[in-house]
Amino acid sequence: MGQREDLRNVAIVAHVDHGKTTLVDAMLWQSGAFTAHQADTGDVNERVMDSNDLEREKGITILAKNTAVDHIMPSGERITINIIDTPGHADFGGEVERGLSMVDGVVLLVDASEGPLPQTRFVLRKALEAHLPVVLVINKVDRPDARIADVVDETYELFLDLDADEHQIEFPIVYASAKTGRASLKRPQDGAMPEEENLQPLFETILSAIPAPSFDDGAPLQAHITNLDASPYLGRLALCRVHNGTIRKGQQAAWCRANGTIERVKITELLMTHALDRVSADSAGPGDIIAIAGIEDITIGETLADPDDPRPLPVITIDEPSISMTIGINTSPLAGQSGSKLTARQVINRLEAELVGNVSIRVLTTERPDTWEVQGRGELQLAILVEIMRREGFEITVGKPQVVTRRIDGRLHEPMERMTIDVPSEYQGVVIQLLALRKGRLEQMVDHGTGWIRMEYIVPARGLIGFRTEFLTETRGTGLLHHIHEGYEPWAGDIRTRPSGSLVADRRGATTGFALANLQERGVMFVGPGTEVYEGMIVGENSRQDDMDVNPTKEKKLTNMRQSSGDVLVPLIPHRVLSLEQALEFCRDDECVEVTPATVRIRKVLLFAQDREKQRGRASKAKQPQ
Repeated sequence: MGQREDLRNVAIVAHVDHGKTTLVDAMLWQSGAFTAHQADTGDVNERVMDSNDLEREKGITILAKNTAVDHIMPSGERITINIIDTPGHADFGGEVERGLSMVDGVVLLVDASEGPLPQTRFVLRKALEAHLPVVLVINKVDRPDARIADVVDETYELFLDLDADEHQIEFPIVYASAKTGRASLKRPQDGAMPEEENLQPLFETILSAIPAPSFDDGAPLQAHITNLDASPYLGRLALCRVHNGTIRKGQQAAWCRANGTIERVKITELLMTHALDRVSADSAGPGDIIAIAGIEDITIGETLADPDDPRPLPVITIDEPSISMTIGINTSPLAGQSGSKLTARQVINRLEAELVGNVSIRVLTTERPDTWEVQGRGELQLAILVEIMRREGFEITVGKPQVVTRRIDGRLHEPMERMTIDVPSEYQGVVIQLLALRKGRLEQMVDHGTGWIRMEYIVPARGLIGFRTEFLTETRGTGLLHHIHEGYEPWAGDIRTRPSGSLVADRRGATTGFALANLQERGVMFVGPGTEVYEGMIVGENSRQDDMDVNPTKEKKLTNMRQSSGDVLVPLIPHRVLSLEQALEFCRDDECVEVTPATVRIRKVLLFAQDREKQRGRASKAKQPQ
């Protein structure tokens, strides 16, 4: 076996918001990735790896991306470190699994205050299953509430809990402050800065702990496709890791497809990453992470091999989806007012295009020809897909999120989530009460002695649909919750949906301040005056459990009696503006969300009141004993 000593491939993994992208920023700066002109003019964004508009708005990483930095050894030798920046949110776990297939080791970031959280467990479990060595980085050691020693102990416990072998548990530890670009191998005091002025200890630890890429000297070409991208000039780009052999620009290669067929193709362009740019290269060897152009239909998991001796690599396998929702064309009376893509053909073409680059979702047909079931890892992942489609000009109708069930040994099973909650101790009782109603099972409770309590729950995935908003309301916005897929368990029984009903408009028209002033006594309004509504559209949340048909367009009758100015001014409570995620959480089974580039509206699946009444009648007859 040979080794590429001039190269290291490493993935940076962590729970959401523990500082992965900030650390990559600091590594890029200190390795001289940006030119002096860029540095002087400030022509570099913070969190430069979060290049997607949605990533910047939400402050999270959604897509795994790679970059490369050069590290100069004291001997003058130049070593290239390929870095994969992965998402920290459980819903984008498919991106993490693909990233791990490209690397020879991982840098595990853990917050010096929060410690290991559910996504930390997920990414670490995947790394240990792949037998990858781990470098532990305790980040944000300068936080005033840092508890470095306790977090290190908790991380060791996590390794033991995940059955790490004796080699994996002997990991090096680096203490860092990614925001200031400092690191040290010596543990600082809680809340103090690392002693070194730069990230040199981290670079040295990566080079010593992460093995160089190994390869078989006599093996033919094998390059594994792990991601896809697009270029306005070159078309589809396939991102791949070269495992054996050498690939050259302009050569013929064997394209080993997922369906088992093999086709000869030409590599028209070969690109390698340097800092944030892709530069053209003539050839690439074992261990290199490259982008190739010229194969229009290539997909993730396929292999490029030697045309004379094709040896396909195993297809990447990832965890199955656990949440589904329906996506179809917009059928509301206000369809076509702000979007440009309205037809069923445009919607299914877009969903099929998403399947090419996103291996963690599924698209299934339904009874209706203009509606499809989309399955994914979680609500956020599916909401991000809907938001991207909305920005592209689509008008669609999105159904309430549902869980994907399975039959195991003849019994119905449902997905379960492991949830970690951090709350001030005064909210402990209300959180326990909320989760008891949602069939939650308390596994562990820890009091850190700081006034905050950490609770670990196993909860049915359907019990968490709509839970986040209720949780934040009850904890006055102070609580933190994170969850990750745990497995499947037998169906837990009925779970209470939201306790309130809906205020449903009974006619089309523009809302008036006079009507809304009367309706706001009934509950919380979702629309303001002058908003166009239609029959079946939900304009507010009823304070009672039942739905109520209301007239939000009613105008005040004019008389020839003089009035004081106080009579003319209508005092209106500001209405609640729901985001796309909040609207999906609010939905009941008979409700859906109308999504257009301009607005997000909640509506009944059956718009007309008489149709809903007939459906209720049929449902009540079906429940009666025969």
